[in-house]
Amino acid sequence: MKLILVTTPNYFIEEDKILTALFEEGLDILHMCKPSSVPMFAERLLTLIPSQYHKRIVVHGHFYLKEEFGLKGIHLSDRNNQMPENYKGLVSTTCHTLDDICLKKTSSDYILFTPVFENESHECGSYPLLTKDMLRNASKMGIIDKRVIAFGGINENNIPEIKDLGFGGVAIMNGLWNNFDACIDSDYHTLIEQLHRFKKLCD
Repeated sequence: MKLILVTTPNYFIEEDKILTALFEEGLDILHMCKPSSVPMFAERLLTLIPSQYHKRIVVHGHFYLKEEFGLKGIHLSDRNNQMPENYKGLVSTTCHTLDDICLKKTSSDYILFTPVFENESHECGSYPLLTKDMLRNASKMGIIDKRVIAFGGINENNIPEIKDLGFGGVAIMNGLWNNFDACIDSDYHTLIEQLHRFKKLCD
């Protein structure tokens, strides 16, 4: 399964060093989601991350950054839902309902479906959770497949269930960042260890 890490909504000290360390330890895809940020801060963070890792980053806004920094792609969401004119490259999309998945899957390389276990996304709004039976039926119908990534409340305990439901991967935010307090923690080896555990579960 794919393993995607979603950034915290706010910037924090040494974020570039932590993200670089996670890339060095095998993080394949990072979704840079800073919904209230100004372009200058996004540019600064990308400048501080070594360029060899830029091709693993998908941005949720300020889409011009994709070409300027040679990023992996862009992500369309409720907040930023307009494809740039003449855009060519990877596109991922947030969906909140099964109907939404059916509508947008053909125009997306992959879908972030949220919420699955809980509503943790700062972009998600108040969409209801689907029952496990509804998700399982959607998988049997081919709506949920390898191009649909589960997001919302993902942790070590429920990744096996995500696999069983037929999702193609997981997107993790709080499941990793809740283990780190940017205000007081200087040692981020716990994040690296957590990443390794997530990767092992997704293999």
